[in-house]
Amino acid sequence: MWTTGKVIERIDWNDKLFSLRIKADVEPFIAGQFIKLSQMRDEKRVARAYSLVNSPGTDYVEVLAVSVEDGQLSPDLKALNPGDTIEVTPKATGFMTLDEVPNGVLQGKHLWFFATGTAVGPFISMLATAEPWQRFEKVVLVYGVRFAEDLAYLATINQFIEQHPQQFVFIPIVTREDYPEGLSCRIPDGISSGLIEQKAGLGINAEHSQVMICGNPGMISDAQIALVDKGLAKNLRRAPGQITVEKYW
Repeated sequence: MWTTGKVIERIDWNDKLFSLRIKADVEPFIAGQFIKLSQMRDEKRVARAYSLVNSPGTDYVEVLAVSVEDGQLSPDLKALNPGDTIEVTPKATGFMTLDEVPNGVLQGKHLWFFATGTAVGPFISMLATAEPWQRFEKVVLVYGVRFAEDLAYLATINQFIEQHPQQFVFIPIVTREDYPEGLSCRIPDGISSGLIEQKAGLGINAEHSQVMICGNPGMISDAQIALVDKGLAKNLRRAPGQITVEKYW
């Protein structure tokens, strides 16, 4: 089932990375969930999943995407401008939500978000809600990209810093050029070496930490290994733990 959405705003972060705000009749959703966008091509529907960057309650949906040269849908999305239309699933889905993070005695005091590239989107959505700030003493966003120009939503992230100066820690990671404001290691290496904990001024451990990871499969796999080495366990409904993940592809 699809509904027609209209692009109302487009933001170009660099020549490939962009965001689209789309006015569409989408049902209420939970921060962290995703929708699918699609177009018909050669009488076949091409659809891809995109996490929602906007928080629940907004009257539009917003996605962060990167145009891949040989991609089946992303070049078409990159060509969209305000007034253009795109097919949207009316119902969001996905389990990368704070509802899935254990509460109560298993919750811990610190919430860690680890993201690479466009996978920062669901965490921006969560950070714009009240829940992480009400549930956790500290919230840490670790956001890894290749180049500084790939860091999207910095103005929004700075707003979170201003709103929660004692509670929020932001650690940008840029791996392919100097970026004095952040780190230069891969996220899994930064976890294993303790460099990310040192930068945050917080330890990662099973007693105090809940971790959510979203990004490329290699990062997710290696980060989980590094976290298990620190005594954390994957969070499952039948066996609550500290590591909640969503693979982007």
